[in-house]
Amino acid sequence: MSAKRARLDRFISQKCQIPRKQVRVILARGRVSVDGLVVRDADYQIDQFSHVMLDGQSLRQELPIYLMLHKPVGVVSATKDSEHKTVMDLLPEYQGKGLHIVGRLDLNTSGLLLLTNDSRWSKRIMSPENKVAKQYLVTLKAPLTQAYVKAFAEGFYFAYENITTSPAHLEILDSHLARVTLYEGRYHQIKRMFGRFRNQVMALHRLSVGEIRLDDTLPVGEHRALSADEVATISATA
Repeated sequence: MSAKRARLDRFISQKCQIPRKQVRVILARGRVSVDGLVVRDADYQIDQFSHVMLDGQSLRQELPIYLMLHKPVGVVSATKDSEHKTVMDLLPEYQGKGLHIVGRLDLNTSGLLLLTNDSRWSKRIMSPENKVAKQYLVTLKAPLTQAYVKAFAEGFYFAYENITTSPAHLEILDSHLARVTLYEGRYHQIKRMFGRFRNQVMALHRLSVGEIRLDDTLPVGEHRALSADEVATISATA
């Protein structure tokens, strides 16, 4: 079942292979509970994480999964690829769990990658209206100047798509090192923005998404579950 909500009677009918008329009788007798509460309403809406029980037996309980992965360079943000190792190859225990990637990273970009089976949560992150900040560490080939800071704050016009990028924050950390915060995610956006200065991006590393920061203790290629507080930061702010 996807994150779309569904009628309780329809779900039970399909799951148990019985007519919906019979399901309504079962519901009326109080034999069904959802998330621990008896439900008699056939129109009751459930989602992919609702725990549905009939006569004390679980019909379906899918738990939400929220992961952070320290993505290495050279790994593709995809579930399958014929040429390169994918992020799912780094997560063999989660094969078949319905995970999807929240904000892909390029092959040669490293850092924080979020994965989940909760599409409502990921949509809150990716929705342009919510303007969830993504922060990157960028290593450049040529030295940086204050002109970069002004240009990033004003936005760049890309004629091919006929769009102007939203204001971004650039902080110069060293002559060839910057921290960039974006509030949108366009194709190769950071590389193209620095390309306006004919300055090649040598390394790109994502530090954070919203309030979720890459765990400093997490080795490259490893993952961990997000804490409840980390998950809630997205729910609360987006």
